[in-house]
Amino acid sequence: MSDRLVVHHIPVCPFSQRLEILLALRGQEHAVDFRVVDITKPRDPALLAKTRGTTALPVLEASDGTILKESLVILRYLDEVLEGGPLRRTDPREHAVESMLIAPEGPFTTAGYLFVLNQDPERRQEHRDKLLRLYRDIDGFLTEHSPVGPYLFDDFGLAEAVFTPMFKRFWFLTYYEDFELPDEDGYQRVGAWQKACMAHPATGQVSEEEIVKLYYDYALGAGNGALVDGRKVSSFAFDPKWQDRPWPPRDKYAGTASDAELGLVG
Repeated sequence: MSDRLVVHHIPVCPFSQRLEILLALRGQEHAVDFRVVDITKPRDPALLAKTRGTTALPVLEASDGTILKESLVILRYLDEVLEGGPLRRTDPREHAVESMLIAPEGPFTTAGYLFVLNQDPERRQEHRDKLLRLYRDIDGFLTEHSPVGPYLFDDFGLAEAVFTPMFKRFWFLTYYEDFELPDEDGYQRVGAWQKACMAHPATGQVSEEEIVKLYYDYALGAGNGALVDGRKVSSFAFDPKWQDRPWPPRDKYAGTASDAELGLVG
C-alpha cells in the first residue's frame, strides 16, 4: 500500500474498533494514522468540509483526498489494500454466507443502543425481548451454517470483526440493565460465538471498565457527547482520563450522579 491513510475517529467507537481489529490481525497497527475527534466539542470545520457536513465517524481520508465513509465500507477497503491474506472469505459461497450473517448487524446494534438509552423502566422488558429475539436469530443461523464453531468458519473472520465491537459495547447492558444471555437452548451457539469473539487477542482495544465509564451518559439517554441535564461535563470527556474516575452508579433510573461524583472535575 503506497498511500498513507488517515482515519478520523472516536477512540472508543465500535465502528472504529472494527478497523483496529483488522490492523491487529494483520500486525499492521501503524499502517493507518488514526486522528482523534473529540465529540464533546463542535466538529472541526475543516473536517466537515471534507465529509460534506456529515458528522458520523469513522471517516477514512486517502492521500489523494478521497473520503470514504461507513465502517463496513472502510473495513472492506482496508481488507483489500493492506498486505496479507484477506479477512473476508475468498470462496464465493462462503463469502455469501458471512455476508448473510453480517446483514442483520444494523438492527442488532440499534436494539442494543436503544436498550441502554431507554429511560422508561416500564419498557425495559420490551427492549430486552427485542434484543433476545435478534440473538436467537443469530443462534439459528450459526447452528445451521456452523454448528461446531466457535467461529463461523475455521478462524476469526469478517463477520467476527463486524460483531465483536458490538458484543463488547454491550458490557453497558450488563452493567446498567443486568442483561445476560440466558443459559438455555436458543442461545448456546451464539453465546459460544460471542465468547470466542470477545476472547480473541486481536480484540483487546477496549475494556469493560472503559465502556461502562465512557458510556454512562448513554445510559442516561444522552448519546454522542450530549450533556445530561444538570451536568456540565460529558462522560466522553478525554480529561480526566477514564482510568482515574470511579465506576458510575449502576441504577440508571435514579438520575445522574454529579460531575464531581463521576470524577469528571478536579
